[in-house]
Amino acid sequence: MADNEVNNYNAENIQVLEGMEAVRKRPAMYIGDTGERGYHHLVYEVVDNSIDEALAGYCSMIDVVINRDGSLTVQDNGRGIPVDMHPTQKKPAIEVVLTVLHAGGKFDGSNYKVSGGLHGVGVSCVNALSEWMKVEVKRGGRLHSMEFSRGHVTKPLEVVGECGAETGTKVTFFPDHTIFSCHAFKWETLCARLRELAFLNRGVTIHFRDDEGDAHHEETFHYDGGIDEFVEFLNANKKPLSPVIHFEGEREGLTGMVQAEVSLQYTDSYSTLEQTYCNNIHTIEGGTHLTGFRGALTRTINKYGADNKLLKEKDNLTGDDMREGLTVIVSVKVPQPQFEGQTKTKLGNGEVEGIVGSIVADKLMTFFEENPAVAKTVIEKTLLAARAREAARAARESTRRKGVMDGLSLPGKLRDCSERDPSKTELFLVEGDSAGGSAQTGRDRATQAILPLRGKVLNVEKARIDRMLANAEIRTLITAIGCGFGEEWDISKARYHKIVIMTDADVDGAHIRTLLLTFFYRKMPELIEKGYVYLAQPPLYKVERKKKSEYVLTDGELTQKLLTLGLDDFEVKGKDGQPLDKDAAKALMTLLAEIEATCKMVEERGFKPEELVADETAQGSGASMLKKEFSSLSAYGYGPADWFGGSLRKLLEDVRSHGKQGLSVYRFKGLGEMDAQELYDTTMDPLKRHMVRVKLNDAVAADRMFTLLMGDEVEPRRKFIEDNALNVRNLDF
Repeated sequence: MADNEVNNYNAENIQVLEGMEAVRKRPAMYIGDTGERGYHHLVYEVVDNSIDEALAGYCSMIDVVINRDGSLTVQDNGRGIPVDMHPTQKKPAIEVVLTVLHAGGKFDGSNYKVSGGLHGVGVSCVNALSEWMKVEVKRGGRLHSMEFSRGHVTKPLEVVGECGAETGTKVTFFPDHTIFSCHAFKWETLCARLRELAFLNRGVTIHFRDDEGDAHHEETFHYDGGIDEFVEFLNANKKPLSPVIHFEGEREGLTGMVQAEVSLQYTDSYSTLEQTYCNNIHTIEGGTHLTGFRGALTRTINKYGADNKLLKEKDNLTGDDMREGLTVIVSVKVPQPQFEGQTKTKLGNGEVEGIVGSIVADKLMTFFEENPAVAKTVIEKTLLAARAREAARAARESTRRKGVMDGLSLPGKLRDCSERDPSKTELFLVEGDSAGGSAQTGRDRATQAILPLRGKVLNVEKARIDRMLANAEIRTLITAIGCGFGEEWDISKARYHKIVIMTDADVDGAHIRTLLLTFFYRKMPELIEKGYVYLAQPPLYKVERKKKSEYVLTDGELTQKLLTLGLDDFEVKGKDGQPLDKDAAKALMTLLAEIEATCKMVEERGFKPEELVADETAQGSGASMLKKEFSSLSAYGYGPADWFGGSLRKLLEDVRSHGKQGLSVYRFKGLGEMDAQELYDTTMDPLKRHMVRVKLNDAVAADRMFTLLMGDEVEPRRKFIEDNALNVRNLDF
């Protein structure tokens, strides 16, 4: 270091960040990240305060609203944040709670026996990271209000009205978009968490509404059955082998009373779903409560089976055998939880393992003794799983002797790359030999490997491990990826950090893509968790004009391109006869294209769109979509009569025809129709391609969807198709 640099580095260079400035400077330290996850975490912090009131017995109703301006409101009927003067801070308690880190009513244990937000930085962090926040408190017969901006008071606490005997807190905030890369709340993301909270807190009602945009979703979550209903919800598309088994209890821990609640059910599925929570926080990585449950389950089944001569010593069952087909919710309430990692995903309190283990062992043994038929069914399921595992082990041993499955002998049809650093390599799973040939010829041989797949991959949702490992395509996949399988699984041995599913953009391609995703999600979920799985996005169309070629990814893109070209030198008028500017004309044409697509979809399913629009009582997604689209059309002075009368349909066709002049449009029916250079340029070249990384945002939703679409139960799948048929926009026949 140069002398002048040393001389310039002194005490005044040491920056001390306090309070809100510290949060704004390093937001990821407090909420995880500044992307979509962190943006929604703001909501969870505010809702968790209301849930803590519910846990303390003072709150029964929580309202969550995404407002039209993009802000969000959380309102509860709890006690209301205290508004009296703080004895040492000499300012209202509500101001302390919202502007001082590590300030809250959850530290001494007198007001909240358990709480998710024990760090005391929750709602104050939300305040610091919000462009503005408004808080209203009903307490002591008065309605109080206070406003903030980026963590600082902009409007001091004042009484703005009376509220009688009502109590509660209402928080409205608008996240600071200079900090977050995500700029909108997602209904599905918030819905999943709010539903989860309602399951975990029996009897609490959570009402959720989205007033932003045109969607206007609204749903109410209330479950008197608590986590029993949660298990039923998770297993809705599975065939149960047992009733929902529920037990709960409490034991004294190191810092107070630890409560444990468990609901479980066995199904005929071959997968396991374990959801664990501590103080309503989803402990994604498990922890001591999960370890306690697993150990108790294994001991209890072994003991009951041996005592009742249902198991023999040679059966040699493992914990995995006993959890096949199991769906379980483990929820604990711990006075002072210790979470490993900044994002609270693994419970570390050592005493919880023994507490959960003793409760589960005692109550499950009692249940088995009182319900011997259920116990026998569970043990029979476990024995079948053990036999399948042994058969799979024998198959692995057989193939290992040949060097297969452990990567010593790679599959013959794999065209590997020369690079050996997995962080630089890509494996393309290609549908069919013709596309595989093009991909093999056009690829970058240094970093891109090609594995052509013939026919449909086995649906592992319906197959046990022994049958799965007997499937040649599955064995080839396992060998090529290199991580092993089952007991030998080791993610560090992955030979590629990009595994790209590259299939045709038709129904068969979508089916193969779904089968592969089912395999990765059920049997190699860590590949998805690590972000190693991708979907290639090959173009649907090749557009040529004046000897220049361009590739178009989707039907929607093609429509937009034709409309944009068609509006050149083309005048579009509103109903009043006045010409529309370019932006308004394009918006109108886009809307007309949507109306055309919806009408076509409705007609294909046997309905007359004009009758659905005219019938005020007509329900269903098709009718709703049409009514919404025609409602938007009224902004231009037009209505349904202009469309069904033909004038607007002719206008749309005229604009499209004008856009097609001198244009040649070619639709690719499959990857095999592209030559090697074309396939590389459009789908494989890192500088030009479009790829989607497969993420697991909601394990519950993913599990339900894979079970629904790929499982044995036909009726739930038929109902799903019937309910959603009118929502399908693009479907090849």
